Amino acid sequence: MNIRNSTSVNEFFLAGLGVDDDLKVIFFLTFLLLYLLTLVSNLSIMIITISDLILHTPMYFFLRNLAFQDICVATVVVPKMLIDFLSQERMISFYGCMLQIHFFHFMGGTEVVLFTVMSYDRYVAIANPLRYSTIMSYQVCLGLTLFSWVIGFCHGLVHSIMTARLPFCGPNVVKHFFCDVKPLLSLACTDVSLNLKLLLTVTGTLAISTLILIIFSYVFIGKFLLKIKTSQGRKRALSTCSGHFTVVTLQYGTAIFTYMRPSTENSLAQDRAATIMLFAITPALNPILYTLRNKDIKKACKKFLKISH
Repeated sequence: MNIRNSTSVNEFFLAGLGVDDDLKVIFFLTFLLLYLLTLVSNLSIMIITISDLILHTPMYFFLRNLAFQDICVATVVVPKMLIDFLSQERMISFYGCMLQIHFFHFMGGTEVVLFTVMSYDRYVAIANPLRYSTIMSYQVCLGLTLFSWVIGFCHGLVHSIMTARLPFCGPNVVKHFFCDVKPLLSLACTDVSLNLKLLLTVTGTLAISTLILIIFSYVFIGKFLLKIKTSQGRKRALSTCSGHFTVVTLQYGTAIFTYMRPSTENSLAQDRAATIMLFAITPALNPILYTLRNKDIKKACKKFLKISH
């Protein structure tokens, strides 16, 4: 179907967060600070894990990819949002809107698969420490990472294509601060039951299946932790999993709350608040959560700072 023939809407108006004019500067500075924190912290993770040869292991290879992904997911939404805080014309083109949908779900899909890969990596490291480097070879790590990005790309493509095919001939006010599937569906002048089913089925299947795999990984990790006799050994093993577990809980809890519920006027308002976690707060928190109890990263940071000076 030709997209131009299926819609009379060439651009959308983003309703934003609905904050008072007096508070816009405060919100602008808050999200700017979170975005800068996301960029600086995640770029630091990437630079440090690349520059220190000790950190050239599968765990940090996946962490670098997660850091890059966090920068991408924040960049999809935050820069446009910051501009809109300072502008009365919060417009986005039809194709710009579809691209935002694609890349947001592309990054989200990639992240949940990457979380699953990282949980498997932790399982292998704890269950088979002597064969860890053989099982998680560079080729395996690269293949698993590429698989994550391909799945994420396909996930985003499904939603962006199916949304772009809908006719939009009425109001063009998106009741959100960026283009997402559910707010767009409420503007389509046709039956959107298929799109809602796809959102529930495709996104739901991806989220639930990866979550189940992560839970299985942690069940087996717990089984092997019980076999470790020394408390020091258990603490060392747990320290490599605690950051991942915390991030997964935040990410999955927010994603399931946002996309696994029926779309109503009230739910869209709640989705706006929940989505802030996905694109602004979690990407800024991830590097902190992963490095909080990580002695290797702390040592690498000190070494890097010494070299820099």
